[in-house]
Amino acid sequence: MLHEPAPQSPERDHALAAKAKLGVKLFWVYGLIYAGFVVINTVKPKLMETEILLGQNLAVVYGFGLIALAIIMGLVYNRACTRLEDRMRAAAEKGE
Repeated sequence: MLHEPAPQSPERDHALAAKAKLGVKLFWVYGLIYAGFVVINTVKPKLMETEILLGQNLAVVYGFGLIALAIIMGLVYNRACTRLEDRMRAAAEKGE
């Protein structure tokens, strides 16, 4: 395999700013939920032993919930970005 520079896209990404804004918003939402996990572990670690769902404690449920949330947010971000790109590309083509 040759190591060559990455090919440059001939198209300009008109949705770049909107995608960045959305990414930052989703980051903050996830960050706050994760901060809740850290705060509970720091302030009231015994609370994490509480059985919540199907015999699993809060630590396990919250941890798996964080993983699932990250996957779901990634899918939502991908879908939203695709729609933004399509909308911006159509608007740019109309304007040109």
